[in-house]
Amino acid sequence: MLLCNFGFIFSQSLKKYAIGGTGCSVYSYCEPKFGITYSADSAKVYTSECGSDKIYYMVICMELKQAIVPVSKAETALITYVDKLKTQFKITSSTGFSKGNKLKGRKNTLGIIEYWKDNEQFKWKIKGWTNGRFIAVLLAYSENDLPEKTVNPFFDGLLFKGM
Repeated sequence: MLLCNFGFIFSQSLKKYAIGGTGCSVYSYCEPKFGITYSADSAKVYTSECGSDKIYYMVICMELKQAIVPVSKAETALITYVDKLKTQFKITSSTGFSKGNKLKGRKNTLGIIEYWKDNEQFKWKIKGWTNGRFIAVLLAYSENDLPEKTVNPFFDGLLFKGM
């Protein structure tokens, strides 16, 4: 019910989209078209990028070959992965991670939040999530400041398989 109300607040509305065949999904303002690649250890990596109202939304969802337990170790793997993304996206400054977030209040998931600026002065917000079976990173970026009331429903709209 809450997600329906966002359609009235913003000019765009959130819709639920499946992330490949993972059983995971994400709520997005634009239609993500997921491509699939494989990591060095053969994990499936689903990626998508789309834009709406001068904000670009990106989803990276990695289906791990083997679960990482406990979830605190998976959070460490998530942080390592996000640090690698900083190089890929030419990030020049970051705020540092806010750790220990819980997806939908579930204690078996952990998340991180960070704000970035890249070499072209785009402003980024990222939120990464893991449950030990998946690592998902949601990113939003724009030339302008990112309106928290708009981007936060996207960041919190990830659903892992079985949620």
